[in-house]
Amino acid sequence: MASLIQRVQDVLLRPKQTWPVIAAEPGDAATLYRNYIAPLAAIPVVAGFIGMALIGIGGDGVTLRIPILAGLTQALVSYVLSLVLVFVIALLVDGLAPTFGGRRSQMSALKVVGYASTAGFLGGIFNLLPNLSIVGLLAALYGIYLLYTGLPVLMRCPPDKAVPYTAVVVVCGIVATLVLGAITSLFTGPNFRMGVGVAMALGAAGFEVAGIDLGAIEF
Repeated sequence: MASLIQRVQDVLLRPKQTWPVIAAEPGDAATLYRNYIAPLAAIPVVAGFIGMALIGIGGDGVTLRIPILAGLTQALVSYVLSLVLVFVIALLVDGLAPTFGGRRSQMSALKVVGYASTAGFLGGIFNLLPNLSIVGLLAALYGIYLLYTGLPVLMRCPPDKAVPYTAVVVVCGIVATLVLGAITSLFTGPNFRMGVGVAMALGAAGFEVAGIDLGAIEF
């Protein structure tokens, strides 16, 4: 745990000094996932479950909570897909390397994507309060800078190609994330999606509604 915390600090606070260290480290995908990516990827998932199923999202006298079972299902699906997403984006980084003057290496690509995701994973702690989840998205923007500083070191691309390389990867990442969100939303169930609109309408009309269990609402 101590080494994990230290690595997180190094990546976030000293990225330019840390990337060469990461590049020189031996390792394999399973170890990187087990020791770093998987633990950090659990942060937004667990926080999101607590925020949506236990704390709830509210405003104007309205508090909405997703049913526990639906929340657990969504959390599990989100977690698995987030791990897959890191791997898919790493494949894109590896495949695009020659286009931007870099050198292909699947392990290096997984390293740069996995470690650059640190800010986004940690920002997911704001999912504890769903109304503040946007702050987590803003924290994830720092991951773009981490990616920008890491690509020249890990993928050996010329520094002047780092900006377009980063931009293409970010666009691909956004598309992949939208697909991830669409797949995950399938597991919230129609009651939750429809219930949000109904409950917000009630709140806007002046009704005091709290502690709604959307699993008990039938449409």
